[in-house]
Amino acid sequence: MPTTLLAVDTATEICSVALARGEQVTGRAEAVGQRHSERVLPMVHDLLSERGLRLQDCDAVAFGAGPGAFTGLRIACAIAQGLAYGIGRPVVAVGNLAALALAASGAAPGVRRVLAAIDARMQEAYWAVYSIDGDRVREVSAPALAPAGELADICRSHAPDLVAGSALLAFPEAASRLSCALAPEARASASTIVRLAATILAEGGAVAADEARPVYVRDRVALTIDERRPVAGGGRR
Repeated sequence: MPTTLLAVDTATEICSVALARGEQVTGRAEAVGQRHSERVLPMVHDLLSERGLRLQDCDAVAFGAGPGAFTGLRIACAIAQGLAYGIGRPVVAVGNLAALALAASGAAPGVRRVLAAIDARMQEAYWAVYSIDGDRVREVSAPALAPAGELADICRSHAPDLVAGSALLAFPEAASRLSCALAPEARASASTIVRLAATILAEGGAVAADEARPVYVRDRVALTIDERRPVAGGGRR
């Protein structure tokens, strides 16, 4: 029987779920704002019903492990853990930046190295660099946090073919200093997460449900009052 994988992602305002059975991937996505916890399970139910499958038919449950919105990452992890635990299956944690790199490369044939960068708020970006070979994504530089103004230096240091992600929209001045191809609209989703999860599962990278953890990168979620003043004065947030 082909491997069957379920994936959920709630790292951004877009809630997405996907199901892969062998090479066939079916996904759903909704802009839900802060309603991830309300929508993700009904979306999973609808997707399984559409494919004529039960949760028990899944060999593993994957989730977007981050970095991303703290609450969203906790929701995705908890949902994946609960679903997997209930059917005695493992969990596959997939990095959202890796999934973003895969999504961006799919829309840009010939791209072999991607700098994935997303808005981390507080005038910072989450970023990582990946090499791409088909559905194989190899980490060149691990997910990290940097001031938006450092993106140009990071780009020069790693020489990617493409820079992708929401940081390009959030920080247009920084984006204007980049000298390679840009994909500001590229997004990670459960559909790319489930593709990466298949490789991770095949290589023995799944974990028991109670061992799954998000990847936060940042250890604080807000600026202090003093730190917020110059940001407000500069007209951003």
